[in-house]
Amino acid sequence: MHPRIAKFPNAHSHPTPMPLPRLPILIATGNAHKVEEFRALLGPDYLLQSLRDHPHLPTPEETGTTFLENATLKALSASHLLGDTHLVLADDSGLEVDALHGAPGVYSARYSGPHATDATNRAKLLEELKLIDARGPARTARFLCELVLAHHGHILTTHTGTVEGILANQEKGTNGFGYDSLFIPDGHCQTFAQLPDTIKNTLSHRARATAALIAWASTP
Repeated sequence: MHPRIAKFPNAHSHPTPMPLPRLPILIATGNAHKVEEFRALLGPDYLLQSLRDHPHLPTPEETGTTFLENATLKALSASHLLGDTHLVLADDSGLEVDALHGAPGVYSARYSGPHATDATNRAKLLEELKLIDARGPARTARFLCELVLAHHGHILTTHTGTVEGILANQEKGTNGFGYDSLFIPDGHCQTFAQLPDTIKNTLSHRARATAALIAWASTP
């Protein structure tokens, strides 16, 4: 249990601490893969839920131009409606490719259009790199994650995580999701989709942002 999350005063400044086990954390996503990553990263002390557990909550349009803006939109939308019953943790993350001037960036999840899937996004990315003949060191990229923790319509803290790497010429591995089967993190020769979760969850962008959140929560 982490003190600053377990004992922060709520929006109405009630003096009684709100122990974390009695205050669920809504992960503001319907992406089951992300929720499972957060379960592994945060550990068993946290009662985690997702938007699938709250079908009445709307999914706000991600109109921000940065990951932080979109994560903030998602965190505040849910936390306003849930009031003081939950913490809300929102993640916005994606892939920035240097040869594509930072694309797909905030459009990572919908890179290939309104009906995008992980597979069509990866196919488009490979095609775009092929069109500009990006090879070897020209395929540098990074994953970036912004986390926003909110309660009752107020932002409590934000944290950033990044991991640098290079893009493979073809998909490799079946683990993970998104662009994992193309991204080889620095210091490794396998993609995130080939690496075991025990390694990925120590160096991924989401792992680093979550570690910063836990460090914040652990500070008296």
